[in-house]
Amino acid sequence: MTAKGDYIIEPLGPNHDRAAFSCGVPSLDEYLQRQASQDQKRNLAAVFILTPDGKSVAGFYTLSAHAIEADRLPDDLARKLPRFPIPATLLGRMAIAQTMRGQGLGEFLLLHSLERALQASRQVASWAVLVDAKEGAREFYIKHDFIPFPGQPNRLFLPMKTIEKMFD
Repeated sequence: MTAKGDYIIEPLGPNHDRAAFSCGVPSLDEYLQRQASQDQKRNLAAVFILTPDGKSVAGFYTLSAHAIEADRLPDDLARKLPRFPIPATLLGRMAIAQTMRGQGLGEFLLLHSLERALQASRQVASWAVLVDAKEGAREFYIKHDFIPFPGQPNRLFLPMKTIEKMFD
């Protein structure tokens, strides 16, 4: 559990009021309301909730294992890596409730997810954190040093070595 002011981040549980969550992106709202707990139960995604009171949902993010084909990375990075799939962590979904925007909570969630991914990579290797940015979110990730995949401008990654420097 991590705190920022009056907010904590904790794993999704039955006490969280997912039905009331609205970030303004229907696919993200529906995911949290209908699919997130199933994905968590089936070990397809770890879901973390930002909450002020242990019940209401101010935001959320998901993490899961993934792999990158080295030949899809920028050439300067790809030539330094083996040719088999490279282990990575997928930041699959992240959203802040519309009513909570403008408080720095998106950045707080992102940094929390990166720190959690870094900690996990010390137990199970992960070379980078990946994200598929939804419309309008790409610049947010670019601002936080994520690098676009060549030919896939909305698929971005942040090497674990970069993340390590942020927290060590």
